[in-house]
This record gives sequence, C-alpha cells and structure tokens, in this order.
Amino acid sequence: MSSSLLPKKSLLGFLLLCFVLPIWGQNTRAKYNFNPSWKLFVGDAKGAEAPDFNDTDWKAVTLPHAWNEDAAFKVSIDQHPTGIAWYRKHFVLPKNTQGKKIFIEFEGVRQAGEVYLNGQYVGIHENGIMAFGFDISPWIKYDGENVIAVRTDNAWDYREKATNSRYQWSDKNFNANYGGLSKNVWLHITDKLYQTLPLYSFLQTSGTYVYAKNFDIKGKKATVVVESEVKNEFSEPKTVSLEVEIKDLDGKIVKTFTGNPQTLQPTETKTLSANAPLSDLHFWSWGYGYLYTVTSRLKVNGKIVDELPTKTGFRKVEYKDGMVYLNDRVLMMKGYAQRTSNEWPALGLSVPPWLSDYSNGLMVESNANLVRWMHITPWKQDIESCDRVGLIQAMPAGDAEKDVEGIRWTQRTQVMRDAIIYNRNAPSIFFYESGNESISENHIAEMKALKTQYDSFGGRAIGSREMLDSKISEYGGEMLYINKSAHIPMWSMEYSRDEGLRKYWDEFTPPFHKDGDGPLYKGASAREYNRNQDTHAIEDVMRWYDYWRERPGTGKRVSSGGVNIIFSDSNTHFRGAENYRRSGEVDALRVEKDGFYAHQVMWDGWVDTEKFRVHIIGHWNYQTGTVKDINVVASGEKTELFVNGKSQGFGVRSSNFLFTFKNITWQAGSIKAVTYDAKGKVLAQDEIKTAGVPVALRLTSRGNPTGFRADGADVILAQVEVVDKDGNRCPTALNMVHFTLTGEAEWRGGIAQGPDNYILAKSLPVECGVNRVLIRSTTKAGKVQLTANAEGLKSAELNFETTPVKINAGLNEQWPSDGLKPLLTRGETPQSPSFTATRKSLEIADIVAGANQEKAQASIDDNELSDWINDGKINTAWIKYTLKAPSTLDEVNIKLNNFRTKVYPLRILVDDKIVFEGNTEKSLGYFKALCKPTKGKVITIQLMNENSGKDDSQIGVEMGGKKLDDGIARNDANAKGNLSIIEVEFIEKVK
Repeated sequence: MSSSLLPKKSLLGFLLLCFVLPIWGQNTRAKYNFNPSWKLFVGDAKGAEAPDFNDTDWKAVTLPHAWNEDAAFKVSIDQHPTGIAWYRKHFVLPKNTQGKKIFIEFEGVRQAGEVYLNGQYVGIHENGIMAFGFDISPWIKYDGENVIAVRTDNAWDYREKATNSRYQWSDKNFNANYGGLSKNVWLHITDKLYQTLPLYSFLQTSGTYVYAKNFDIKGKKATVVVESEVKNEFSEPKTVSLEVEIKDLDGKIVKTFTGNPQTLQPTETKTLSANAPLSDLHFWSWGYGYLYTVTSRLKVNGKIVDELPTKTGFRKVEYKDGMVYLNDRVLMMKGYAQRTSNEWPALGLSVPPWLSDYSNGLMVESNANLVRWMHITPWKQDIESCDRVGLIQAMPAGDAEKDVEGIRWTQRTQVMRDAIIYNRNAPSIFFYESGNESISENHIAEMKALKTQYDSFGGRAIGSREMLDSKISEYGGEMLYINKSAHIPMWSMEYSRDEGLRKYWDEFTPPFHKDGDGPLYKGASAREYNRNQDTHAIEDVMRWYDYWRERPGTGKRVSSGGVNIIFSDSNTHFRGAENYRRSGEVDALRVEKDGFYAHQVMWDGWVDTEKFRVHIIGHWNYQTGTVKDINVVASGEKTELFVNGKSQGFGVRSSNFLFTFKNITWQAGSIKAVTYDAKGKVLAQDEIKTAGVPVALRLTSRGNPTGFRADGADVILAQVEVVDKDGNRCPTALNMVHFTLTGEAEWRGGIAQGPDNYILAKSLPVECGVNRVLIRSTTKAGKVQLTANAEGLKSAELNFETTPVKINAGLNEQWPSDGLKPLLTRGETPQSPSFTATRKSLEIADIVAGANQEKAQASIDDNELSDWINDGKINTAWIKYTLKAPSTLDEVNIKLNNFRTKVYPLRILVDDKIVFEGNTEKSLGYFKALCKPTKGKVITIQLMNENSGKDDSQIGVEMGGKKLDDGIARNDANAKGNLSIIEVEFIEKVK
C-alpha cells in the first residue's frame, strides 16, 4: 500500500459516496452510531494521520472489529498477533451543527490508541480496558469532510508513555489480545449547555447517576433519584432546571418530575438533581431484566436544550449476615467466572449485541445468577446485555494475580474510578472487584473510598478475592476452597477448573476418550484437564455440593455460593490437549455440554430447590454389548432408572444431586430417569431415545430478532446436525461437513478438534452430531444462501436476506442493540422465603484450651486467617466449649488447618459423653462430624492420637506456580501432635 498523499477529495464527491448529508434538526443532544465506514491497514503507515492520505486500498470494515480476529481460537493466547494497525474514517457532520459541542466516545481499544482528527493530534488512551473519549470541537469541520485516524498498538509489553510502566493486566494467561478498535464508537452532538459524559480520565466529567432509595418491595414503591452533572460553555450565565421523565418497558410514561432551577456561570460545572416517589414498580431481578428509560432533560426558560435517555432498573440489594439479599430475598450466588473477552471463534469479542444476549442469556438458562468477569472490566455491551437478561455481575477493574504498589497500583485505582463512573447505572452490577488476589487494608480502603465518592447509593459491595480477615472489605472469598461467614458474604471466586472437549461423550463412544488421555501437564497426569463430558459433569456436581451443603439455612456462618470457572470455552490459558481453555459448560460456539444441564438441575432456586429437574448424563446410542454406569443429576430425594420401561432400581446417591446406576447394559430403545420426593411423589423425569442411522443434515439458525442487518457487523449463528429419518440428532456422528456460502455475507466458520481448530475452514466435522458456524453480513443488502453437504447424507440449505442499513455521511442513527428485548422468563422476585432453615448454631459462652488459651477465641472469630493451635503435644490437643444453654448437638462443622493435606483422628464429647470418634477427611474446607444427638452444655474436641502430617503432594498449583491455599500459612508439616482449628460451629437440627 502506497503512503503517498493525494489531492484532497472534493466535498461533493464525498457526499455522493455517502448518499445524503444528514440534518441535525433539533436543538438537543444527538448520539450517532459511529461504527460504519472505517478503513483498516495492518502496519505502521507513515503519514496516515493526514486527512488527504490515500486510504483507497485499505480494507473496509465496520466496527467493532479486531484486526487480528482471524487468530481467535486458531492460535494460543500467547501467539495472538500484535503490532501497529491504523483505522481511518471519513465523515461529515449533519447540517445546522455549527457551534455545537462534538464529542467522540470509544468503548475501548487494545492496547493503546492515538487519535487524530483532520491531521491534528487529539489524545491517547493506553490502558486497554476502559472507554475513553474526547471533546473534538476544536478540530472539527462543521461544513466539510472530517477524517479521524487512530493508530493502535496491541503489543503485549506496551508501556505507558508518561511512566514507562507496563500494565499489570496485559497478561498472556487470561487477557486475550484482540487488537485495535474492537468495541463500539459513538459520536455525540450537544448544545453548549449539556449533561456531561461519564469519561472521567479524559473529560474530567462524571455524567448522570440514576438510583433508587426508600424501597418498599412488597408495596412496589421506591424513590427514584437522578443526579446529572451539567456544564455551561456559553459566555453568559444560564438558569436551568432538570426535568426527568420515566417510561416503563412498554414505553408508557409513569412519572415526570422536576428539580429546583440552578444558575450556572460561564465554564461552570454543577450537579443538578431531582427525585420523586414511584409506585407500581417492577423491580429488576435475577432472570427478570425489567428496565426503565429515564430521560433527563435540561430546560432553559421552559425550552428543552438537552435530553439524555438512560436505561436502568431498580432493585434493592443488601449484604449482611454472610448473605446477599435481593429485593428482601436471600440469593445464594450461583454462576461462572467468565473471561472478560467472552470471545467467539474468528471474531474474538467483537460480536453484535444480540449474540451477547444469547451467550449471557444461556448462563441464566443454566440457572446461573452471577457472572464474575475476570481481571478486567467488561465492555459496555456485555454490561448492558446482563442488564437485559437479568444476570448479576461482579465487575473487576484491572489486575493480574497479586497486589501491587506505586504506578501500577495507581493504574488500578484509575481504572476502577473510571469503570464505576461509566457503569454505575447498570442494575446488574452488584460487586466491584478490587483484585483477583487479596489486597492490603490500605488499598481496599482506597477502593472503598472511590465507591463512596462516585456510587454511594447504587447498592453495591466492593471487595476482592480472599479478604478473609479484612475489616473493610464488603465481600470476599477464595478460589478452589470454601469460606463461610456470619458477617460479609463469602463466595468462591472460582471453584472448579477441570477441562474437557465437548467432542468426547465418554470412553464407550467414538472417539473413546478416557480421562487423562492426552499430553502430560508439567510432567504429571493431566486427568483433570482432559476429561470427557461424563466425568466433567460429575465433577461439576461434586464441586458444587461443597457449597450447597454450607448454604444459607445451615447455621449462622454460611457460604454465599460461588462461581465455576468458566462458562464458555475460552481462547485463554489452558492445561489440556488443545491450545485453548475447555473448562466451559458450553463450547466456544455455545453448544451445551452435559455440565450445562447439571448446573440447570442443581441451581434452580434462589437457595433451596424451587423447581425440580432431572438430567441423564450422556446419550443412548452404544454398540451392542456395552455395559456402563449411568449417572443422573436430579434434585429429588431418590431417583429411579428405566430401560425400555423396565426399572433398573434406585441409584446410589452422592453429593446430594448425583445418582449412579452401576453396570447398565445398553439396549436400543429408551432410557428414562424419574426423581421423587421422600414420600415417593414424582417430581420430574428425563428420557433419552436411541437415534436411528444417520440419513441427512439439518440446518437451523439463530440471528438478530430485528433481522439480518447489512451493516458489515451483524452475524448469523447457523447450526448443523446429523439426523435420522425421524429428525432425531445422531449423538455419535462425527461426519465431515462441507459448507458453501453465496451472496452478501462473509464466512467466519466454526471450531472443531483438528488442524488450526478448523478456524475459517469451509469444511469441518460435527462433534456429537452437531456443530455451528458463523457468517457475517457485508454492507450491501441482498440474498444469502448457506448449503451443507456430507458424504452419504442428504444436504441442507438455509436462505437469508439482509436488510439495508442507512448510512449518512459516515453516521448511522440505528444502534446495534435497537430492538433487543429484556429477558423476563423467571418473573419478579418471589415474596416467599428462599430457604427453610434446617440447622441452627449453638451459642458459646466460654472456651478453655489445653494450650495457648489466649488464642482460643480465634477458633470461633469468623476470621479464616486465624486459628487456635495447641503446643504440639498430644496431652494438650484438646479444647472445651461451654454453651450458653444446654442444647442438643447433632453436628460439628469444623475447618482444620491443612484441610487439603492432613487427616485428624478426632474425638468429640458432650458433657464427657463420646458422640463422635473418627478420622476427618481431606477436603476443600470443612469437615462435618455427624454426632450421636446428645443434649448437654460442654463440648470437647480432642485429638485421639497423632494426625497424619501434611502431604504437600495433595496441593495443586496456579498457573504462576503458586501453591493453592491450605489454611494457615505456617510450617507445621511434621507437627503430628498439633490440633489446629480455624473455625468451628456446633449445630443443632431444626425440628
């Protein structure tokens, strides 16, 4: 590509290319979709900032568009292409905008972007996470062609120019590097008296803040408050009032109210506010993304000079007693720790909003209520998507795996400040995450001060991973083991990270994958990272059980749940055979694995099960003579299996939700599982039938509900299945499918196990009888045909027609999310309690220990970084607790130090009567000693003989080599006379 300069194009010629010059026909704010009509060049084109630079031969793209999108899932994360790429765009402002304020808003760039307008340097953004923008009024041409140019640099080792410091979160383990302008861009036109944009680092402004207070959930009432930061850039004072109009989901006006007028002097910025009580409110809830449109208007002498619509929802959230309360109902956290990139094959993160809704909505469909985005702030599109689908979010700022100091800490606080301001109107954000590892008390205090300053009333908690002994953090929780609390909510930041391809059903199904097949991981067996669907789903059940049994209602100290890592297979760090992470409950194209349905069964309730389900793991198409264990996930008390109508008896129950039927002989026909309550009442059932021989392909599709837009960014997700003569999917089919695409669309393809993961390949196999591919629209409307062929099978085809999108001089008035409707399937928050208490904690009046009496209180202090320990002698390895009143002891729930690696032989007595003798079990936290129910007042815990000693081989490691926590950090591996209690709770069953 030549970098020579050409004579400037005539304005007339440009207008002919852009059809019709738009007219700004109102004296209020306008916001334009600035995604269309960009040009892309990969490389450092000298002089590309100049307005008359020749970009004729550059690639035409519609944003969002990562220049290295082809690499998504094709190569491992550390091999993502990096370098310089330029983006340029020609545009013309609408008529009648002379003298107006012009702002540009980028939702993000990776890693850095230098912005030029009409050859003039505007500014730079470097952190690779947050939205940014500029007041471009000084450089704009109001009556002619404008050229904006952005030089992007996505180098892994990029350094901030002002400090020469790298960014902690530019990490090759988790932060997939989709370079360039991979997120949306907007153009704003306002009067000189206007409501500011929430782009603090660049404009020093904080925008509009909408929240509710004085909640009456049963009465469906609250007071809605709007605070809008207003700036006057006229040369004379302006007296202005703030009017607020609220519309419901159907567009009906439910309230209009006005604040007190205020006068702003020239150049002055001031926050105006208005509030009013509202009734008959629909409160935002889990799986109920009810959103209102709050329009804030500035009026001068009764005339509207600026109006800004904000979509938001109203909900009451509290964090107390170790639990989360949503709309006065306890909600146990159940969900996924998802990579913020949330990527798709050959597209990366740059997908249309409807596809974000589909992906995030699937989490809700699996009965997740929380997504914990990992390490960096999600982009605005995913945040707004979670608002619509009713999915709670934990929003990080930016970090890697540890606390930092100096410039890197300042970078983190700046991102958190900007992220809070930019996203604080999102009802789905409940948690601000300050770190993926514990941070110091001084640092959490700084983060909490930011929340207090910019989001005092949003009903959000700020905390970090761990924070187990913090006096400041508002929530916490570890990864890969269990914490409980009677104070702030403790939920696990990631509780399972096993991996397995969707392709592998089990070891009895082609291609016959046994756990551990594949390469070693760091010289050891990689069984956990090369699973099949059977064992991956079983592991999901086992891991969730650890949290379920410590749920609200089981005592004073409870677990508030946790998130499984991850939801969809991700192009980030991996431990198994492939070059991407396969921990997902769905694959990279969001085809469900069995683990998806396992979660759906276990999680269908706010705390206790509210809708009973059952799911048979696997399929029912085997070879004659196959005998295998059948596993069923069910939420009833007992589960029965039938093969062709004949009962195989009741399954062996484990981990509460798993029922195993040993040595079931396959017979063609059907297999059915029925789950019952304790009295034998049928609660739910699931049935799988044997599919016949493959005869045909079937194509179906999912797309934008408003139509397939010819904007160069919209996509169709097409699914291909191998089916029998009755249309049943053939679950063991592995056929190679050949696709043909004609018309106005671009092939982006799918993913499968094989060379380059089949990225962009026109031929790829189905796996377990199904696969999916993506096709993207061009900017020309027209017909599209997708055809699928496979040897020996009847072919299939799909026909589409893309709808034209009107682009005027580079501006589009249609937003990518227009027409997307909220998900309301779960309904409004129920008024009934979410759990029935089955256990209660017994109150303790006094403690006497065999040694180290001064530390005895640490065994009950709700601080999991402290413990009571004796002096290493067997005869002092005892501790006595006196209850406030005689009570019946049914269980002792105890966390012992080195819970992963030691076994303690314990004796428990009530008033000198032995109620338990036995060995504890290695666990992810707590051991539940089931006692002979005995009433008394003094409970003694003692070590009967030496403990097993710490076995370090039982401890896994994180990616950086850090060993997983195992309790108190103390070198007592060989101290076999130690009794070390981190936390203990005495439990009486509720009759």
